[in-house]
Amino acid sequence: MNQKLMTRLFPVIAIIALTMFSPTALAQPATGRLPQRSNERIVRNPGAKPRNVIFVLADDHRYDAMSFLQGQAFLETPQMDAMARNGVYLKNAFVTTALCSPSRASILTGLYAHQHKVVDNNNPVSPDLVFFPQYLKRAGYQTAFIGKWHMGGESDDPQRGFDHWVSFRGQGTYLPSRNGLNVDGKRVPQKGYITDELTDYAIDWLDRTRRNRPFFLYLSHKAVHAEFVPAERHQGRYKNRKFAKPASMDPGKLKDAPMWAQNQRNSWHGVDFPYHSDLDIEEYYKRYAETLLAVDESIGRLMEWLKKNGLYESTLVIYMGDNGFAFGEHGLIDKRTAYEESMRVPMLMQCPELFKGETVVNDVVANLDIAPTVLDVAGLRAPGHFQGKSMVPLAQGRSKDWRDSLLYEYYWERNFPQTPTIHALRGDQYKYIHYHGIWDVDELYDLKADPYEMTNLIFSPAHATVVRQMKEKLFSTLIDTGGMYIPLYPDRGGQQNLRRRKGSKPADFPDKLMRNKDGGN
Repeated sequence: MNQKLMTRLFPVIAIIALTMFSPTALAQPATGRLPQRSNERIVRNPGAKPRNVIFVLADDHRYDAMSFLQGQAFLETPQMDAMARNGVYLKNAFVTTALCSPSRASILTGLYAHQHKVVDNNNPVSPDLVFFPQYLKRAGYQTAFIGKWHMGGESDDPQRGFDHWVSFRGQGTYLPSRNGLNVDGKRVPQKGYITDELTDYAIDWLDRTRRNRPFFLYLSHKAVHAEFVPAERHQGRYKNRKFAKPASMDPGKLKDAPMWAQNQRNSWHGVDFPYHSDLDIEEYYKRYAETLLAVDESIGRLMEWLKKNGLYESTLVIYMGDNGFAFGEHGLIDKRTAYEESMRVPMLMQCPELFKGETVVNDVVANLDIAPTVLDVAGLRAPGHFQGKSMVPLAQGRSKDWRDSLLYEYYWERNFPQTPTIHALRGDQYKYIHYHGIWDVDELYDLKADPYEMTNLIFSPAHATVVRQMKEKLFSTLIDTGGMYIPLYPDRGGQQNLRRRKGSKPADFPDKLMRNKDGGN
């Protein structure tokens, strides 16, 4: 090789060598995925009684959209309220990525998105990814998945780990459409309103389960995903009710907000140009609340079935949302961000034989904890690669070793370029948000003093130590879990990248970062 070419290649070779042999690279798997084996030996907990489990997942259900929390004064969720009253309300429940497919993959695998690699809604799921129902099935459980799969593309083909399968392509439709449903690999027409029909399928399967074997039902609702379509019986219910706009919707009340968030106000996911339309946020929320009513009724129907069949006291029922949803907070709509309304979700657990009624858990729990929790009540030991823990000891007040913070991650999507790559650490008091690939400011919020995240403390001298400590913890978590890389996939689909000409103007560069010619402030 001639000397001139070698001189040109030396910087590239040096970078490759540093990447391969740096302490960070050596500390983690090259691909970011932890080892999984579908044939991993199942370890049963001695003397454990395998319980029946019903897991109900709603789509885009934000943490405060339950009537006992009064997220809006007109909300009505009597069945969810009853679950909180008769069981456990997990007050600080979160998802580790606020996007449909990544969150669902974390629920099924107990892994972060950078480990399972389902980082968006478009790309297919790796065939070697192990879902926790596979462990249940091998342990003798009857298993069923009914509802929205939407994990890694548009397919609704039956998936591993489930004896019975009912699903639909992509987002599905609230009312019957030509694609219909996939029932155990066969195309079947959708007959009615999707929330009701999925519940019908769930109860029909429960009726057919054998009483000599435990069951696991995963009921995954389409609701309350946009575009919201309430059941006919609920349409217009909140037409004349008043929507309270979030305080952070007013840009004048936000201090040191990052430029990307200010600019997103005038975008597909912002209040000035929502979905590139003149959408009324107030009316939008009302339709959301009306659509949620059928989900609440679905829970009631499942509870009635358990009572009728003598299984109410012994069955674990878990309800949660796959991510939150903003309705004007920080001037935004949708999810994806690390703000509370995006990453925080409702989570309820009920099993009278296990938990006291009106139990409130304040610790930070996550979608990562669903898999180990279900395996725990099934009498099985969770595999060592799981990143979550069973919430059973926590809900029973006997857990002494629980997380003090949770990693959040979201990876920039070309389809929706207004939200950057985000890594965040959510603790009991503070949240630190770190951005990648943009020239902007990070964020720090004191959640006890500022629960709506309106005052960014990133420039506060009094909080410099907190920022440093949380940043160190964030990166140490990423290193320990193999997350020191940015996933990259081929482009799929179009881009929602327009702005309204007469909408809000581009954000000014942060004053704290501006300098005079002589370098002074």
